[in-house]
Amino acid sequence: MTDLNELFRRVFAGKKEEPKPPVEWLVVGLGNPGDKYRGTRHNAGYIAIDAVAEKAGVKIDRAAHKGLTGRGALGGHGVLFLKPETYMNSSGESVREAAAFYKIPPERILVFCDDISFEPGRVRIRRSGSHGGHNGLRNITEQLGSEAFPRIRIGVGQKPHPEYDLVDWVLGKLSPEDLKKITDKADDLFQAATLVVSGDVETAMNRYSH
Repeated sequence: MTDLNELFRRVFAGKKEEPKPPVEWLVVGLGNPGDKYRGTRHNAGYIAIDAVAEKAGVKIDRAAHKGLTGRGALGGHGVLFLKPETYMNSSGESVREAAAFYKIPPERILVFCDDISFEPGRVRIRRSGSHGGHNGLRNITEQLGSEAFPRIRIGVGQKPHPEYDLVDWVLGKLSPEDLKKITDKADDLFQAATLVVSGDVETAMNRYSH
């Protein structure tokens, strides 16, 4: 009996993988790696980029640039999807390395991240701006020497009361209901990212930032 691996080799021999477009943009989702942090508020960026990449037909599973990556396209533009695995406070190390490798300026780095200022699932899009106290954005700004990168912030809800420890809150698990409010925005996030990568940030802001 012919070995199955040999059979597959014969069937697929000579078939070439479709060439990927050159990387023009980095699309980054912020979060913390590992099962311990899966589904936490601080991992809303991971949740968002996974949803967008899935709709783009891309798997983010290749280890590179201190993170997990996947190459694909949005709106006909070559994109590197990146999930830094340096932990949130050092996210910029991964972003800087990938940006340097592909020669991508800050203006073509789109970042998905969580935001505790908004109710779960609310989306805010900005062309650039300050880190607003978000340590992941802060480190990216420091590492790039610029805050001129667009970002899509996903609401995860405010602390239940002012005395509640911020770290405990952002590292707490999203409730099933709040998680659904974020994943239900998958289409909006995909369309918004496609518009941003296509150079139409204003339309993305007007249509999906609410």
